[in-house]
Amino acid sequence: MDLGGTKIEAVALSDAGTILARERVPTPRDYRSTIEAVSALVESVERSAGASGSVGIGIPGAVSPASGLVKNANSVWLIGHPLAADLSARLARPVRVMNDANCFALSEAADGAGRGADVVFGVILGTGVGGGIVVGGRPLLGVNLIAGEWGHNPLPWPRPEELPGPSCYCGKTGCVETWLSGPAFERDHRDHSGREWTASRVAHAAQEGDALALAALRRYHDRLARALAALVNVLDPDVVVLGGGMSNIEGLGEAAAELLPRYVFSDSVATRIVRNVHGDSSGVRGAAWLWPLAEGTPRVTMG
Repeated sequence: MDLGGTKIEAVALSDAGTILARERVPTPRDYRSTIEAVSALVESVERSAGASGSVGIGIPGAVSPASGLVKNANSVWLIGHPLAADLSARLARPVRVMNDANCFALSEAADGAGRGADVVFGVILGTGVGGGIVVGGRPLLGVNLIAGEWGHNPLPWPRPEELPGPSCYCGKTGCVETWLSGPAFERDHRDHSGREWTASRVAHAAQEGDALALAALRRYHDRLARALAALVNVLDPDVVVLGGGMSNIEGLGEAAAELLPRYVFSDSVATRIVRNVHGDSSGVRGAAWLWPLAEGTPRVTMG
């Protein structure tokens, strides 16, 4: 299951990773309705697949190891609730919950754009901005379960016009998420053009040579390169895999990679920035592999 801010996707996977059934529904905007929607999807997909299975769920946040409650979710109606416990009770079986960016990174490290790399950083550029780290085929979670949460660090090397930065739901200002999420890209273009355009429309107009759209995309490229450079300076990954709706913009990874040497503390930069292989399904595939991973057989070791 991929419990996103706008949609919930469920897939049933065979042991070999073949998709047996898939469904999507809009995400409700309250907690109890979300529990029911997730549970109904599990039951529906299992009927379609003709079998029951383990349940892994990627969420836009994390379950606190101290309290068992959801924290750091940009789907704010999940915060403070015992999501894993409530779903386990509703479905009458154990449920594994992990940050959706970790699920995405695991999927791409296993048999996607990061296959064969030792250190993979999976980036989500969507409704929010998240990240997940896979080292040696296993997610790096951290003692606070926030490893990879680059979206709530300040945008590095801010320009004067970028200060103090937009307000973030986390309570701070100028977070990477407030500059690199899809809504942030739309806001930045609107602030400079007065046009209420979607991110995809801005990107298409930029490809057609529209000056204002092209300027917005170039600002985005530079901000992405700065944010990733700070990450590379700390983690030094083999590959950065881009995911989320903004990753569908043509040439995004190439543009960021070209700018990266301006900001990384190195005489050369070998880190690759690539688009994901599994698209919108990458996170939900990673969630399905949470059970094999927990049992000591991570998908990344499979041929």
